[in-house]
Amino acid sequence: MSTAPLPDPARSATRPADARPGKEPAGRRPGTGSRLRRPAVYALLSGGLLVMAAPFVWMALSAFKTKPELAASPPVWIPTEWTLANFQELLDKLDMPLYFLNSTVVATLVTVSNLLFCSMLGYALAKLDFAGRGKLFGLVLGTLMVPGNLMLLPLFVLMSRMGLIDTYAGLVLPFAAGAFGVFLMRQFMLSVPDELLAAARLDGAGEWYIFWRIVLPLVKPALATLAILTFLQSWNNFVWPLVATNNPDLYTLPVALATFATDPNRANGANGVLMAGSFLIVLPVLLVFVAMQRHFTQGLATAGMKG
Repeated sequence: MSTAPLPDPARSATRPADARPGKEPAGRRPGTGSRLRRPAVYALLSGGLLVMAAPFVWMALSAFKTKPELAASPPVWIPTEWTLANFQELLDKLDMPLYFLNSTVVATLVTVSNLLFCSMLGYALAKLDFAGRGKLFGLVLGTLMVPGNLMLLPLFVLMSRMGLIDTYAGLVLPFAAGAFGVFLMRQFMLSVPDELLAAARLDGAGEWYIFWRIVLPLVKPALATLAILTFLQSWNNFVWPLVATNNPDLYTLPVALATFATDPNRANGANGVLMAGSFLIVLPVLLVFVAMQRHFTQGLATAGMKG
């Protein structure tokens, strides 16, 4: 006959009084600390969101305010009388359709060229075996450490000698490809299985077919991320269009609005016009981000997992 083992008196003496088999001791319930920290984290993030969004909200609301409300002290956040007079005055004083067209053409061409050239170079660095591939990738990474403003003078001299000042080509070519885009596309394309590409080559597919029909559809999140970041940077680019254009007919929206703001004869007392112009500059970027938000979020979420 088998007998059950007797309890150990020493072990029973050290066990807490409220301890039971299968039950956590009091004060050690899982999730209690996280439930207490979660509201504090939400409050901190909400405060940071308010600080970051306050200037944009102020700008958007001020675009619809009357002149007395713009000059009111203390400031009036929500306009009591909504008006479109600032937008009408903006259209009267500036050729906004022309400047909007210039910004759209330049930003679109820069974005498309980056998607094409950065993805092509990223594919070569990730999936093609050639001499000096590692050194070339190191050179690409090295250019990320060079400040962009340091390249203004060499770019201006180069574009000037090529006769591209005051042209669309002079606004687009210096930014047709970027080191960050090459790095981003390479990292994503490393996740494409080599066996898939090898099978396509055995079936007789060429490198261009593999790149266009197999690899690019698999890296759509990276393409969307690169498109949004490139379009945003090009749309808001101010220094290079200011340096590379002397003809007002080639001004982009930031340059045209800044030129208007620094002209005391036209911008005196036109704060509402400046707010309306700033709102129109930001609006297309927001629309592009909202349209591609799902791919952008997916791209950022998976970027850290690429080998």
